[in-house]
Amino acid sequence: MPIHKILIVDDSPTERFALNELLTAKGYYVVMAENGEEGIAKAKSEKPDLILMDVVMPGLNGYQATRTISRDEATRTIPVIMCTSKGQETDKIWGMRQGAHDYVVKPVDGPALLAKIAALG
Repeated sequence: MPIHKILIVDDSPTERFALNELLTAKGYYVVMAENGEEGIAKAKSEKPDLILMDVVMPGLNGYQATRTISRDEATRTIPVIMCTSKGQETDKIWGMRQGAHDYVVKPVDGPALLAKIAALG
């Protein structure tokens, strides 16, 4: 399935802006959420082709939101790439166990992220 619409879930306005600039420059349509709860709601309402999920956020963290999205009948087919500053191997393993398809450590390497997105599409 080609990737057209991407949901960015990140509490940092700077990160959302940077990812939005990177993705829209390559022709992707971007939707944004500021926290895990909003990310789950927008995953259901917007039906994005891909979700870029931060981990460290107030309220529901990215691991919890990814687990909810990957186990909900309405959203479980949406791939999630964790996009976080948590770079330990145990963080990556835990993210993948929650249902993430891939894991990227911030600061994001734009060309590498775009390659991962293209590979999913």
